Amino acid sequence: MSDAAISIRNLCKTYSGGKVALNDVSFDVPRGTIFGLLGPNGAGKSTLINILSGMVNKTSGKVSIWGFDIDADPRNAKASIGIVPQEIVFDPFFTPVETLENQAGLWGVPKGARRSMELLRAVHLEDKATAYARTLSGGMKRRLLVAKALVHQPPILVLDEPTAGVDIQLRQQLWAYVRELNQSGVTVVLTTHYLEEAEELCDRIAIINHGRLIANQPTRELMATAQEKAVEVTVDRDLTEPPAAPCFEKIALKGDRTLTITYSKNKVNAGEVLAALQAAGLGIVDVSTQEADLEDVFLSLTNAA
Repeated sequence: MSDAAISIRNLCKTYSGGKVALNDVSFDVPRGTIFGLLGPNGAGKSTLINILSGMVNKTSGKVSIWGFDIDADPRNAKASIGIVPQEIVFDPFFTPVETLENQAGLWGVPKGARRSMELLRAVHLEDKATAYARTLSGGMKRRLLVAKALVHQPPILVLDEPTAGVDIQLRQQLWAYVRELNQSGVTVVLTTHYLEEAEELCDRIAIINHGRLIANQPTRELMATAQEKAVEVTVDRDLTEPPAAPCFEKIALKGDRTLTITYSKNKVNAGEVLAALQAAGLGIVDVSTQEADLEDVFLSLTNAA
């Protein structure tokens, strides 16, 4: 059995109108990880997820889920994955517990093995178990979708923009539950536009842009690729305009005495930046550094692509 939870090789998808959604994409999702799949709108993320779910047919390439090829063994491949879609999709006239019971029945889960109330407790919806689903708030509906994706106890959970429209408190509850699932052995694949969430949660991140894979690295290694760094320096006198120096990529005056300086860390270091200010006759009162975040890396990679 493969060590990868999901293995994708040379995956291509071209729609009937000629739109190329995925172009020769290959990567593995390691078992037991939280894996981030990022990209701009229209990059191909949803197409890839729909291929995993069986909703979209690939044009070419090979995909296996938990060791099961989606063409040769589609039944076991689909049973190995639970998908929480972007869209809120379920029957509004069923209660949450009925929704989970029906979904479990569709998966062939015996009545004695169903965990509907346990799942509702886990996503903080136990008190809404018998309310009509249409009366739930947007955040509650999203949490119900997470529970619905887990009724057959799949080893892989795919979350497609799960916190869209969810308030901060509910978002934190959702991530706490995702971490618990991951610690219990569930592999999680996450797409999100909240890049700070991906940076905090994901062990590894892949980035797709215009249907191509442009990055696939452990999160720490990906963050280390950011070449721009910034320092904020308070000087000893008022300035009317910022000084210039070859080692500054950008410099901006923030207030009368505070400068924000961006430099390329593969060319110079912070000491050289401060020395350039002193050479311009400025005394340094205070310094703070600003580390690059995932948003900086993401924009750098997608703009370059």
